[in-house]
Amino acid sequence: MTMPYYVSPEQLMADKAEFARKGIARGKSIVALEFEGGVLLMAENPTDLSKCGEIYDRIAFAGVGKFSEFDHLRKIGVRFADTKGYAYSREDVRARSLANAYSQAVGEVFTREMKPLEVELLVVEVGDDRFVGHEHNAIYRVKFDGFISDHKGFCAIGGSVEDVERVLQDSYRDGLPAGEAASLAKRALESGANGSSSLGVTDLEVCLLDRSREGRKFVRLSADQVRQMLDG
Repeated sequence: MTMPYYVSPEQLMADKAEFARKGIARGKSIVALEFEGGVLLMAENPTDLSKCGEIYDRIAFAGVGKFSEFDHLRKIGVRFADTKGYAYSREDVRARSLANAYSQAVGEVFTREMKPLEVELLVVEVGDDRFVGHEHNAIYRVKFDGFISDHKGFCAIGGSVEDVERVLQDSYRDGLPAGEAASLAKRALESGANGSSSLGVTDLEVCLLDRSREGRKFVRLSADQVRQMLDG
């Protein structure tokens, strides 16, 4: 009689985690960085596929790893936010509740399915002084196993994330002007193993959550706008 093949739960989870990490590490890095006027998202992305996008009025999303998987999660987040905003009010849609929903969904797949999602996510919210309790920015990171963490000032995902974070830790300070924040984010991305020694503006995808904008805060910058910001 042939004995059934057995893998311990610990080994199974370790194998899943290693599989997901390798997939995510192949992706190019993304940086979220607070600056004096809001939050900047910058990704090394020479393709026409968007790694960053708008979720709701003051909330943005970024994903690294397998594009089809994190883009599907982005669309789910848009529906989640729209439904909550319609059922309650637009001010009730917060990054924290969305990040928690992502954490639950991604963690459920990691625990129950044979193949985990090869994704790592950022959920970012810009503060709005018009609403009590909404004054501060928020940055949440959701890992492939559903682990969620909040970050102050900056966060990086994907690629050689340790190298990217090291540059940010050495040079970040509160209240950076937009141009200095963009230059720092670019320098951090260039330090990653998956980046080239010098990234051109066409290699970058840059989005802002601009606190000064009326209504929806999300704006995607063109190559000319990115060049102007870096030169400024």
